[in-house]
Amino acid sequence: MKHQENFKIAMVQHSIDWMNPTSNFATLEEKLWQIDDKDIDLVIFPELFTTGFHQSAAELAEPIGLTTTKWLLQQSKRMNAAMIGSYPVRQDRKVFNRLLFVKPDGTFSHYDKRHLFRMASEHMSFSPGNFQVVEEWKGWRINPIICYDLRFPLWCRNTNNDYDILLCIANWPKPRIAAWHTLLAARAIENLSYTVGVNRTGVDPNEVVYNGNSAVYNPKGEITNEISEEDDIQIVTLNYQQVQSLREKFPTHLDADHFNLHL
Repeated sequence: MKHQENFKIAMVQHSIDWMNPTSNFATLEEKLWQIDDKDIDLVIFPELFTTGFHQSAAELAEPIGLTTTKWLLQQSKRMNAAMIGSYPVRQDRKVFNRLLFVKPDGTFSHYDKRHLFRMASEHMSFSPGNFQVVEEWKGWRINPIICYDLRFPLWCRNTNNDYDILLCIANWPKPRIAAWHTLLAARAIENLSYTVGVNRTGVDPNEVVYNGNSAVYNPKGEITNEISEEDDIQIVTLNYQQVQSLREKFPTHLDADHFNLHL
């Protein structure tokens, strides 16, 4: 598919109402109605946008295709834009931190978080994913990952330029926000791609503080857009020529090391 030259994303940075999907749906729907731009290609919500991040989120897991899936599909169709967000999904007696990539035509794909954050005991309630996903939309190839995945460069490696955007949704706490920016920039540089990081805001009942800092880094590792610490929706336009021209002028991918991942 031919690349759409400009690709417009909406990064939704918000404070998640703890373990209350109904409240979060209502809040987000109101925010989405306030977007005036009618040419959005992709709307991005943070990790576990219906519950907040904690091993107890697994208690609210639902089968694929029910409430959260339907809500995302409804909003996607209304806005004529693809949507991304993760929530707890129960399948085959396991619970996954599952990211959905839904499209206005009613189709969707999913990615299950591979690296579970053991420092918060996520691995005690959730099961790890065992596959990677590159989804194509408007000619752009997007590799979605979730939060802690960002720390693992092999999992994110773009050896053959298989994707144009590495997209990370997160619940990334304020004390480690410097690492957030460093890792987003590093992944952009080594993979000759945009990296987009969408984080939450607010304070959860465990007194963990989240200060947003959702950001876009271009393929040179330069920050192009950043949301500060407030709830906000920022619309950013990515340009495919910026990716392609760097790959032609500075083709480090031709010297990349090839490897196999053993899952």
